[in-house]
Amino acid sequence: MRVVAIVQARMGSSRLPGKVLLPVGQRVMLEQVLHQLSRARLVDAAVVATSVDLADDPIAQWATAHRVTCCRGSLTDVLDRFRQAAAEVDADAVVRVTADCPLLDPEVVDCVVAAYRAAHPAVDYASNVLERTYPRGLDTEVFSRAALEQAARAASRPHEREHVTPYLYENPTSFRLLSVRNEVNLSRYRLTVDTPEDLALVRAVLSRVGGEVTRWQDVVELLAREPALVDLNRRVEQKPLH
Repeated sequence: MRVVAIVQARMGSSRLPGKVLLPVGQRVMLEQVLHQLSRARLVDAAVVATSVDLADDPIAQWATAHRVTCCRGSLTDVLDRFRQAAAEVDADAVVRVTADCPLLDPEVVDCVVAAYRAAHPAVDYASNVLERTYPRGLDTEVFSRAALEQAARAASRPHEREHVTPYLYENPTSFRLLSVRNEVNLSRYRLTVDTPEDLALVRAVLSRVGGEVTRWQDVVELLAREPALVDLNRRVEQKPLH
């Protein structure tokens, strides 16, 4: 089974434009995500999926300069962009992550991939977001290329095309789903980057740990010790899916 991580990246974030190429710690955010993925033992390769829109040229240019495979597709139909990328790199299973999660933990990625592999072929989709128990920003979704292609053919609603996986987990009679949960619910922590406040928190965390995150549990322990860090993005609300 060839497992490929596809990192979804764009420059046009409404609340923090160009965020994926902003510096966080020792690297720009996209590079930090790829660095974390490179430490995942069960991921065979990682590629960037951005759009053909001119605004996303800096992402493609960065990828070329850093010898990172970059697949380009539709700006708005991200589901088809993923389908295309998975075909280009001949993936059997896809790990979907986004470029705004610089504190992504490779052990969490491996945990979800391992759960998927152990259940395959009885499971089409496994993730730690069906029932959130991990901090937001450690999101990992794993699904078969066959399921991705089926979704790309059938999904018709805008949010299904824009967000890649809703068609899978909103149709449990068509796809077999597996939820990966942490023993303790720590979903109250927000480690993704969508706003300047989120960016401030991630930069503060990386500064405290010397630029390298080894375990997500260490980040949670840091936030528990320093609640002022949590206050940095406490008022940020997650954008609705629909």
